[in-house]
Amino acid sequence: MICVTTKVTSQRLTRAFLVLLRDTTWKCGTVERLVVNYLRRQIRHSKRTHFAVEDILENFEVKKHQQRRFFDAIERLEKRGIIKIVFNPFFYPMNLSSK
Repeated sequence: MICVTTKVTSQRLTRAFLVLLRDTTWKCGTVERLVVNYLRRQIRHSKRTHFAVEDILENFEVKKHQQRRFFDAIERLEKRGIIKIVFNPFFYPMNLSSK
């Protein structure tokens, strides 16, 4: 899990990509649910597997002072195994079921 306490770490997270591993929002908060639903819609429409955090921030029009809350939600989703944070999508296997 990535701790987003420093400016360098939050800048690194904005360049990361998200991969939806499990399609569930059970016991998720409002922000977590928004992120998972956004990933679901994007997978349905674009058929991609990796989505840039920067694009998600732009879509939700997250302000600088709200980014902390958004990054905490992403970290909670990763901790629960719902999404995966990938910093270089070209080295991440596309077939997630071959674990």
